[in-house]
Amino acid sequence: MAKFEDCLQQLEKIVEQLERGDLPLEQSLKLFEEGVRLSNACRQELEAAEGKVEILTRQGGKLEAQPFESLGDEKSAGK
Repeated sequence: MAKFEDCLQQLEKIVEQLERGDLPLEQSLKLFEEGVRLSNACRQELEAAEGKVEILTRQGGKLEAQPFESLGDEKSAGK
């Protein structure tokens, strides 16, 4: 998957094209579908980054990296 910045840049281009309003309906729908896909990819990247920040801040001031998956294990264990 492309990096967050690449997805965001592509999404911005799609929004610009759709806002112009000069595209045929079929092309607009295809761009909209691609925009939704890119939006979901950006959201997933942001959620992953947020999880990593949360893990790092839980270390009592120590910046010790842990696998991101351990955050999900802690939440499911009720911590």
